[in-house]
Amino acid sequence: MSTNKWEEYVRRVVPYIPGEQPQETDVVKLNTNENPYPPAPSVKELLCGFDISKMRLYPAPDADILINSISERYGLKSSQIFVGVGSDDVISMAFMTFFNSDKPILFPDITYSFYDVWADVYHIPYKTCPLKKDFTINPNDYKQENGGIIFPNPNAPTGVLESVDMIEDIVKSNSDSIVMIDEAYIDFGGESCLPLINKYENLLVIQTFSKSRSMAGMRIGFAMGSEKLIKYMNDVKFSVNSYTMNTITQLCGTESMKDEKYFNQTVNKIIATRERSKQRLSELGFKFTDSKSNFIFANPVTKPARYVFEELKKRKIYVRYWNKPIICDYLRISIGTDEEMDKLFTALEEILNG
Repeated sequence: MSTNKWEEYVRRVVPYIPGEQPQETDVVKLNTNENPYPPAPSVKELLCGFDISKMRLYPAPDADILINSISERYGLKSSQIFVGVGSDDVISMAFMTFFNSDKPILFPDITYSFYDVWADVYHIPYKTCPLKKDFTINPNDYKQENGGIIFPNPNAPTGVLESVDMIEDIVKSNSDSIVMIDEAYIDFGGESCLPLINKYENLLVIQTFSKSRSMAGMRIGFAMGSEKLIKYMNDVKFSVNSYTMNTITQLCGTESMKDEKYFNQTVNKIIATRERSKQRLSELGFKFTDSKSNFIFANPVTKPARYVFEELKKRKIYVRYWNKPIICDYLRISIGTDEEMDKLFTALEEILNG
C-alpha cells in the first residue's frame, strides 16, 4: 500500500486497549474494575436538582470547589492538589510535565499498560524492571540512573501492595527525578504514601474517583504533591486546555468527597466480598496473589486461563485476560456484588469440572 507524503510526519503509536464494554444489560461485568455500587446518594440529589441553564457557561477552569473538597478531606493545601479528567489525564499531564530528560523512565514490566503508550506518545525513553516471582517490586531496580519513576500501588493487574517504607526508600534514593505513585486502588486495603509528600518534594501521589467512589463515568482524577510540582503541572495544563473538567463533574465530585460514611460503607462491602471470593477461588483450585485492590489476579491452574475466559464470556460473564508472557495463565477478576460473584463461582464450577 502506498504511503502519502504527509503520513511520514504522523506520530504513530500502538494505543492502549481498555476492557470490553458490552452493551447487553444481562451480563455480569467483572472486567474493568468498576465499582458495583452507585455513587453517594447526594450525587443523585444534585443531578436531579441541577439548573440546566448553567450549561451555557464555561466551567470554572481551576475547579476550586472540587479541589477544596479534596483539600479538606486529605488535610492538604489546595495548592498541593491537581485535578484532571480521570487519573489517566492526570498521569498523562504529569508525563508531559516531568519526564523530559534523555534518560529512561522506569516502571515494572507487569503493570498498567498505559505507561508505555504515554511514553511513546511523548517520545519518552523508558525501561521496564522485572517483578520478582511473587510479583513484588525489587526496590534495587529503581536505584539506577533514570529520568523518572512510576508504578501503581497496589499494582495492576496483580493487586500486590508494596509497603510505604519500600516506597520511601525508592523516593529517597531518587532525589534528582520525579517519582509517581499511582494509587488508583489504595482505598481497598492499602496504606497510602500520601504523608510522604510533605517530606519529599519529588513525590507525586495520584488517585481517582473511578474505583472507590463509583464515578468511572464522570472521569475525575487528582494528584497530590508539593506546591512546586502542582504549579508546574497547572502551567502545562493551562497551556493546553483551560476548561478540561465540566461543571457537573466538578459538583458531583465535590458531593462524593463530602460523604465519608457512604464511602466507607461501600469500600468495606467490596473488601468483604473480595475476601470471601478469595476463599471460594481457593476451594475451586485457583492460585492468586493476596490482592489489596478491588480485583483478584488468579490462575485457574487446572484449565488454561484463556479457555476459562472464553467459556465465561459464552455465559455472559466478563473478566479480563491478557495474552502476554508471564501473565497469560492469569485472569483478572473485578469484585462485583455478592450476587454477581456467586454467578461467577457457579459458572466456574461448571467450566472447571466439565
